[in-house]
Amino acid sequence: MNASILIVDDEKEIADLIEVCLKNDGYRVYKYYDGAGGLTCIENQTIDLAILDVMLPDTDGFTILQKIREKYFFPVIMLTAKVEDMDKIMGLTLGADDYITKPFNPLELTARVKTQLRRYKSYNRGGMEQESSIHDIRGLVIDKDTHSCTLYGRPINLTPLEFSILWYLCDHKGKAVSSEELFEQVWGEKYLENSSNTVMAHIGRLREKLNEPAKRPKFIKTIWGVGYKIEE
Repeated sequence: MNASILIVDDEKEIADLIEVCLKNDGYRVYKYYDGAGGLTCIENQTIDLAILDVMLPDTDGFTILQKIREKYFFPVIMLTAKVEDMDKIMGLTLGADDYITKPFNPLELTARVKTQLRRYKSYNRGGMEQESSIHDIRGLVIDKDTHSCTLYGRPINLTPLEFSILWYLCDHKGKAVSSEELFEQVWGEKYLENSSNTVMAHIGRLREKLNEPAKRPKFIKTIWGVGYKIEE
């Protein structure tokens, strides 16, 4: 069955263009020009990925993103006309998986949609590995077969992207992983100037979910000038 994608954007021309591009690739598309319609759709349809504009007439994309993350873990791509890093960091911190600034190339958007859906489908079917793989690091247990994570026996709800980041760090425990390596291995894209902010925002959200103190994290440690490390 083709993936179902939700578009929420009050700029009709942009929303219609995205809809055409996605339908041409065989996706089922639900399109709304306001947040209320998008939220109703999420409650009544099975959504595999959402594309949210930040600025909407009745609410904002960040609010919708927060409501989505209360119950769902499908990928979310944010759209914005702004270029400020703080907006991008806010969206990623709240659980967005990707962020695209308007104007954008429709082919780039559809490519990012495919990347996020591949990761999401891999997450839901237990990944590509056939053999059982589990890391247990001082009470933090991450299981690649079941794509589950627990901390001292308590389930930790991770998005597919967050799971991939944590798994990569655990799989390279004891090694300082650079932001560039982490970005290129997990996101599967070329590392650019602002990619470090993307990595930093996701690391911050992971630490929050693991109840990590900002100054003295127990698991994900910052190696200044290098990147991040989970010690054995």
